[in-house]
Amino acid sequence: MKLSNMNSNRRDFLKKASLLSGVAVSLPALHQDAFGASASFNMSGYAAPKIDKVKVAVIGLGMRGPGAVDRLSYIEGAEIVALCDKHADRVAKAQKLLTSKGLKEAKSYSGEDGWQQMLKETELDLVYICTPWPYHAPMSIAAMKAGAHAACEVPIGLTVKECWDVVKTSEETKKHCMMLENCCYDFFEMLTLNMVRQGLFGELIHAEGAYIHDLLELNFNKNGYDNMWRLRENIKMNGNLYPTHGLGPIAQCMNINRGDRMTHLVAMQSNDFMMAEKARELATSDSFFQEFVGKKYRGNMDTTLIKTEKGKTMMLQHDVTSPRPYSRLHALSGTKAFAQKYPEERIAFGHSFVKDEELKGLYDKYTPQLISYIGEQAKQVGGHGGMDFMMDWRLIDCLRNGLPLDQDVYDGASWSVIVPLSCESVARNSKTVAIPDFTKGAWKTNQPHDLTLNGGGNTGIRPKVTKSQENQLNVK
Repeated sequence: MKLSNMNSNRRDFLKKASLLSGVAVSLPALHQDAFGASASFNMSGYAAPKIDKVKVAVIGLGMRGPGAVDRLSYIEGAEIVALCDKHADRVAKAQKLLTSKGLKEAKSYSGEDGWQQMLKETELDLVYICTPWPYHAPMSIAAMKAGAHAACEVPIGLTVKECWDVVKTSEETKKHCMMLENCCYDFFEMLTLNMVRQGLFGELIHAEGAYIHDLLELNFNKNGYDNMWRLRENIKMNGNLYPTHGLGPIAQCMNINRGDRMTHLVAMQSNDFMMAEKARELATSDSFFQEFVGKKYRGNMDTTLIKTEKGKTMMLQHDVTSPRPYSRLHALSGTKAFAQKYPEERIAFGHSFVKDEELKGLYDKYTPQLISYIGEQAKQVGGHGGMDFMMDWRLIDCLRNGLPLDQDVYDGASWSVIVPLSCESVARNSKTVAIPDFTKGAWKTNQPHDLTLNGGGNTGIRPKVTKSQENQLNVK
């Protein structure tokens, strides 16, 4: 072979090798081209037409649904008109919850396809979804196509394609699709978000979030998740299966999708040291658990590192099986200040944390309007200390007043897509994986959501707790 041909072949080989080396890292970007056609409409900052009375359907009345029914029953201008669950007895219990409060019964739907029948037969403004994870994207998409806004428990999708499909449907229908990330409405998270907006942290450099929660006993409880669905997900997927509780609040602080975006991640995961052993232990005395013996379970601890377009970093952790105290971390590190929520709420403007009295002063000065307005009632209604009720109240508030939602479909998709992408990185020995830009470039001009209640001057009508509920809350 001539030298010139050898050099030419070598150049061709190196060129192809270079291209191939980037294929794995770019796979999600290819997903973006395949599923994320150019946006027909930008849902960031979108204000849908006002709805005087929001007709709500709740799907999924197992773990989370009954609490949602209870909370929504307190909010003026929200009417629960339909209830749906695979199991008819759960629907009956939710109906009793309504009638015991002096509210009229909603339409009842049950069975595997009950939710589809409900969407065909019932005129709805909002579908509130509390079902197992695999149903989230299909139900959200169907609700929007049926003409309703969708509010869905976390995560909003389990695959890259599902996340793109949810985004595309929201843009095409101009219907909101809000992922119900309640941790964005917790008191310390909202305090630090407002402090970041007011410049007290300077420029954020790094943030940390987590979902560290010992659910080992609950995941193996036959009376817990229906058909052991959550345990099954811990067999099917090996990555960060629940990133949004930690990610949502810090993503808002870092203006993700509104001035910055997440570009790529790396995930590393420990082996499983708990679940397989738990299955073997239980199976020795209960044959029911033989099905779960010999399975390969996801590891105890997943640590995912994320970098943003502006060069900032984020760390997420997920561990639901180790015996350790609950934590979502919520740590923010800026050029002027630092904050962390666990094991106790602390803020520092230098090398030392502020004293309790100074922290109280920060709460007094920087607590957002939402908490000042409804926070005390939220604590009385409950739902993880009140953050669930504030989330529901604010959702109804925005729909009734024609305000943009605090969390849009791009937030739901980009926070949820960490699930499949972390699984991909773990499977590829912690290789870097690109994160799709669900805004398709709009993050450069999208504005951070308004922390005031009025949304830039729209005074509107603030929902109160319903009169039928005032006595229960001792509201003056």
